[in-house]
Amino acid sequence: MENSENTKSEIERTGEDLFNFAIDREDVKWLMDRLPLEANVKRTTVEYELQILKIIGVGWSISYYLTSSPQKNALLELYWNAVSEFSRDLSTTMEYMIGQNIDYFQVLRNRLDMYVAAMALNPDASEPAAVIGPEFSKACGNEKDIFTFMTGSKMFISTTGKVKQYLEAIKLR
Repeated sequence: MENSENTKSEIERTGEDLFNFAIDREDVKWLMDRLPLEANVKRTTVEYELQILKIIGVGWSISYYLTSSPQKNALLELYWNAVSEFSRDLSTTMEYMIGQNIDYFQVLRNRLDMYVAAMALNPDASEPAAVIGPEFSKACGNEKDIFTFMTGSKMFISTTGKVKQYLEAIKLR
C-alpha cells in the first residue's frame, strides 16, 4: 500500500507546503524580537496582525505569481480551504478558552479586503509593501508608528518573496 504522501498530487503538496509556511510562526517571532521598544503600539496586536498578514500574503502571492498559470485556481482553492479549516479550529479553540465566538476566517477576509482596497486606492505605488505598511500599522492601532509600518512591510516583502522563490523552485510559476 502506498503512503498517502506519495499519492498526493504536486498541486496538493504545494498547497500543503504553502499553508504550512503561512501558519509557521518563526518569522513572526523574529520580527517581534526586532520590533523596537520605542514602537508606540500594543505588541500583542502587532504579533496577531503579523500572522494575519502572513496568511493573506501567501494567498495574495499565489494569485499574483500564478496569474496565467492553469494551476492557479486549484492551488488557491486548496490553500484557502486549508486556511478555512485552520480558522474554524482556531475559532472553536478560542471560544472554549475565552468564552467568546471569534470567526477567524472572517477576520482574515476583512483584512484581505482592507489591504486590497488600499492597493486599489494607490495603483501607482511602485511597491505593494509601501501600501501594505501603513495599512498594517493602522490595523495595529497606530498608523503613524514607523516601526510598526516597517515591520508590516518586512513581513509582506519576506512572505511574497519566499512564495515566489518556492513557486520558481518547483517550476510551478
